[in-house]
Amino acid sequence: MSVADMSRHLVGLQAQENLPPYFSLNARLTDFDPYDVSRGLDDRTLVRLLTMRGTIHLLTPDDALTLRPWTQPRMEQELRTSQNTKSALGVDRAEFDGAVSDALADGPLPQRDLSAALAERFPDVPPAALGQLARVTLPLAQVPPRGKWKESGGVVYQFVDRWLDRPLVDPDPQEIVRRYLRAFGPATAADVTAWSAITRLGPVLAAMDNLVRHEDEQGKVLYDVPDGELADEDAPAPVRLLGVYDNVWLSHAGRDRVTEPESRKRWMGVNGGTANAAFVDGMLEGLWRVEEGRPSVVEVHRKLTRAEQSGLDDEIARVEVLLSR
Repeated sequence: MSVADMSRHLVGLQAQENLPPYFSLNARLTDFDPYDVSRGLDDRTLVRLLTMRGTIHLLTPDDALTLRPWTQPRMEQELRTSQNTKSALGVDRAEFDGAVSDALADGPLPQRDLSAALAERFPDVPPAALGQLARVTLPLAQVPPRGKWKESGGVVYQFVDRWLDRPLVDPDPQEIVRRYLRAFGPATAADVTAWSAITRLGPVLAAMDNLVRHEDEQGKVLYDVPDGELADEDAPAPVRLLGVYDNVWLSHAGRDRVTEPESRKRWMGVNGGTANAAFVDGMLEGLWRVEEGRPSVVEVHRKLTRAEQSGLDDEIARVEVLLSR
């Protein structure tokens, strides 16, 4: 697949930080050029946008314009509990939306400049809170050079529909769920919610009469697309070095699909993952970091077989090539 094809297949790549989507693509594609991502961000065939779980994803334009309206109601719910936006919640939303539109009328603005412009209209509210309110309530894309390979750059915003010169699209929840299942099924409604943060999806799945239904070990219904391939449970999975977060880690409520509890504890810190994740035979079995521009495995959670160690060595070499680009 191309970078755009893989992004489309996965319904976006987790991209809260710059490097993880590159590790995700390198782990999945047989021939990956990281500069394809940079070129995609420049020519607007890829875009960075806040969507699922209220996090930044690397998306195709079609998905960006569809997924943001679908996930927006969930973001609105989170406003009530977020400390970052609490002091800005009293502003008149229609006036606020207009102020953001005016501020970005002449082109993209760095986050700090957008916050300062909004503070001129709402002087009684801290600028940082106004900036946070804008990113959560309005479809603001992060424009280049943010996210480009080995380029520095702070967050610069523009309305995603202005940036792509195309309107936002009314989402079709069944089609989005179907695409999720094609990438990550079989799955429960709780799995789709863990992936998206959208709730009340049980009725959506139940109404889709063209899905097949399986059962897990606890008797829960697992939904899947009719042509979804079920891998043999003994089929080997290659060693892969992924980022701190990756779609394979974030797309199911049952994390035991990819990790034992003890391994997860060793990965987990106070505010999230402490290191990048090394997967062996489909399970989290180690941690790694980029040190002096090279991959360094800092922890392995069990003794690897000779074949697994050889696979890990090969994967380290592949990531080393990527990082040297």
